[in-house]
Amino acid sequence: MEILAQRMRELRKERKLSQEAMAKVLGVAWLSYQRYEGNERDPRAPFIADFARYFGVSTDYLLGLSNKR
Repeated sequence: MEILAQRMRELRKERKLSQEAMAKVLGVAWLSYQRYEGNERDPRAPFIADFARYFGVSTDYLLGLSNKR
């Protein structure tokens, strides 16, 4: 999902975090995280929920169903 990858990248960069740091925080391999952000692979629902919780946004926002964070 292009919008998911884009919003993940934007949120991470707003906090000035590296992809490696995000992978560690979320408990995934760096290569997996890189693929999620590069829109090469879709993350599973638990990952999306954890990501949303970490950044204090809704899953609807991450998935492009809402523009309200």
